[in-house]
Amino acid sequence: MDWYPLLNSLRVAAISTSVTFFLGIFSAWHIARVPRALKGALDVALTLPLVLPPTVIGYFLLVLLGPKGPVGGPFLAWTGQRLVMTWFSAVFATVLVTFPLMYRTARGAFESMDPTLVYSAQTLGLSNPYIFWRIVMPVCRQGILAGTVLAFARALGEYGATSMVAGYTPGRTATISTTVYQLWREGDDALAFRWVLVNLAISCAVLLAVNLLERRESRHRGGNRFGAVC
Repeated sequence: MDWYPLLNSLRVAAISTSVTFFLGIFSAWHIARVPRALKGALDVALTLPLVLPPTVIGYFLLVLLGPKGPVGGPFLAWTGQRLVMTWFSAVFATVLVTFPLMYRTARGAFESMDPTLVYSAQTLGLSNPYIFWRIVMPVCRQGILAGTVLAFARALGEYGATSMVAGYTPGRTATISTTVYQLWREGDDALAFRWVLVNLAISCAVLLAVNLLERRESRHRGGNRFGAVC
């Protein structure tokens, strides 16, 4: 059994989740504080990939990053490297698909936070980076963690856009999702089912880890409240 699809899927999911984490948090933090009219327009634009079919996203990426595209063409002429049909092409697709999950979850966490915490920190003369990383992020960590897990799980199972921009090449661009589909087309149901079980095991392990972290956080908060009462 060739384990490349597993390693490639984990690599693509890890890279795309890391990118989505910072992009989603940055966008959510700034957009949550803009005027309502502008917020609505930006929210529609940034959330659009969440409702578009993955094949439509893949098509736009092919137009943009293909050898004749406005980005892929100059990049190919400059470096001799294609931006599509490679393993890292899947990163572009998964970042675009998973970004709305991270963005909306983080924005919801920021908007539900008590704004007086930030105002109080500002009156103490604390810098904005310090306030964000040492006050806002700890308060909103549950929402941020949920968005990160959703983004990772979505990236791990992405198929539509990934198959269009990265294709399926064993040992080069294959992921778990594309491998399952290819094996099913070839009639190898037994091996396809094995990969399904692998994907299920990883997804369950991720969700279990999140549940354990949430329980630990709940116990920690409960201990803090008990200590405050005492």
